[in-house]
Amino acid sequence: MSAPTLASGAPEQRAPVRPARVLLHVFLAGTALAWLAPLLWAMFSALRPYGETSTKGYVSWPDTLNFDNFKNAFVQSDMTHYFVNTLLIAVPAVLLTLFLSSMVAFYVSRFDFRLNLALLLVFTAGNLLPQQVIITPLYRMYLLTDLPGITESGKLYDSALGLVLIHVAFQSGFCAFVLSNYMRSLPHELTEAALVDGASVWRLYWQITLPLCKPAMAALATLLSIWIYNDFFWALVLISTGENMPITSALNNLSGQYFTDPNLVASGALLTAIPTLVVYFALQRQFVSGLTLGANKS
Repeated sequence: MSAPTLASGAPEQRAPVRPARVLLHVFLAGTALAWLAPLLWAMFSALRPYGETSTKGYVSWPDTLNFDNFKNAFVQSDMTHYFVNTLLIAVPAVLLTLFLSSMVAFYVSRFDFRLNLALLLVFTAGNLLPQQVIITPLYRMYLLTDLPGITESGKLYDSALGLVLIHVAFQSGFCAFVLSNYMRSLPHELTEAALVDGASVWRLYWQITLPLCKPAMAALATLLSIWIYNDFFWALVLISTGENMPITSALNNLSGQYFTDPNLVASGALLTAIPTLVVYFALQRQFVSGLTLGANKS
C-alpha cells in the first residue's frame, strides 16, 4: 500500500512522537484512573453479596455479581421519600439563587455607579467565610425564629424552608460574581438601544439581558444542583427530624446499631449519585459553553 499523499502529490509527513507528549498522556491516563478507582471499587463491592466478601475478602475474584444490594438499599433506606425531600429543597434553592444573583449581577454590571464594585464584593465575601465559623449563631437564630403556620415545626429550624434560605444565602455570592463577569461581556449597544426605545429597567433585565445569559445560567444551574443535592453539613445541623432530611441522610438508614453492611452502603451511595449524573449529562453542552463564553473578554 502506498503512503498517503497530499493534493500536490508529495507524501504526507507525520509529526514525530515526542517523549514529553507520551509522558503527558501517561500522566493524564493515570490521573483519570486514580479518580475513577474509588467509583469502580464501590461498584464492584455493591455487586457482590456481603457473605462472599466476608468469607473471601474484598480483594478476591467474585463468584456472584447481581443487583440485590441495589434493590435492598433502595427499599431499606426509603429512598423515594428522601428524594422528594431533596427536590423540595434543591429546586426552589436553585431557582431563587439564580433569580436573585442575576438581578444583582445585572445591576452591578450594566449600570455605572460609585459603589457597584463594593456591592459585588459584599455578595462575594459571603463565600469566603467558612460555614463552621457561623454555625453556632446561625443555629441559635434558627431556633429563635418562629414561623407558625408556615412550617410544620413552627420554626425556621427543622424545616425545608430553612435549608432553602441558607443555600440561597451561601450560593448567591458566587453566582452573582460569575454572572456579572458574563454580563460585562455582552455588548453595551443592546442596553443603549433598548433605553433609547423607551424600555424599562425590568424589561431590559428580563427580556434582553437574561435570555443572552442562558449558557451561564445553565452552567450555574448544574453546579448548584450538584452542590445542594450533595449537601450533608447543613441538613445535619439544621434538621432534627429524620423524615425531613434530604437524600444524603438516607444512607444513615442503611447503618445498623451493631452491624453495617458496607456493600449495601456502597450500593446506596451509587444510587444517590444517579440524579446528579443525569443533571450533568442533560446540561453538559450548556455547562461547557457557559464556562467558556466570555472568558476572552479583556
